[in-house]
Amino acid sequence: MKKLLVAPLLLSAVFANTGCSEAEATTTPKETVIRHGLIGSDFPILRASEVPATSTIVFLSGSVPGVSNPDAPEGSREAYGDTEMQTVSVMKRIDENLKSLGLTMGDVIKMQAFLVGDPEMDGKMDFAGFMRGYTQFFGTDEQPNLPSRSALQVAGLANPNYLVEIEVTAVRPE
Repeated sequence: MKKLLVAPLLLSAVFANTGCSEAEATTTPKETVIRHGLIGSDFPILRASEVPATSTIVFLSGSVPGVSNPDAPEGSREAYGDTEMQTVSVMKRIDENLKSLGLTMGDVIKMQAFLVGDPEMDGKMDFAGFMRGYTQFFGTDEQPNLPSRSALQVAGLANPNYLVEIEVTAVRPE
C-alpha cells in the first residue's frame, strides 16, 4: 500500500516544483526540428536546422544507385542511367532505408550529395540533373520538408559507372 501512495506523491512534488499541472505536462507537444530556410531565395534547401536535445539523430551510410536498365550490358553506364536517373534511384533506396527504421524523407535534416563529373558533360557534374531528381522527393506538396544540403563533385565512386552517392542524417523526435 505504501508503494502505491509514494508514486502519486512524488509526481505531485515534481509538478509542484515545475509550476505545471499534470494535464499540461502530458499534453505539451513534442519538441520538433526547427528548419531555417534560405533568406530571400526559393532554392529548395535549408540554411540550417536545429535538433532538440530530446531527439535521436540517425546517420545513414551513403547510398548508391541500383541498375535502372536491366537490358543494358552489365556494369555499363547505360545500366545505371544519367545523373537524374541515378539520383532518383538513390533517393528511392534512401526512402526504403528510412522506412525500415520507422522514418520518412520528411525526417531528413542533412544531406551530402557526391556527384561524379559526367563524361557526356566534359567531366562536369550534372547539377541540373541532380536537382531534377532531388526535387521529386523534397519540397513537394506531399513532402515539403527540406534538408540542409551540400552537393560536391568528386573524382570517382566505388563503381566507375556511379555518378551519384548520397548520405543523409535524419532526426527521430522522442
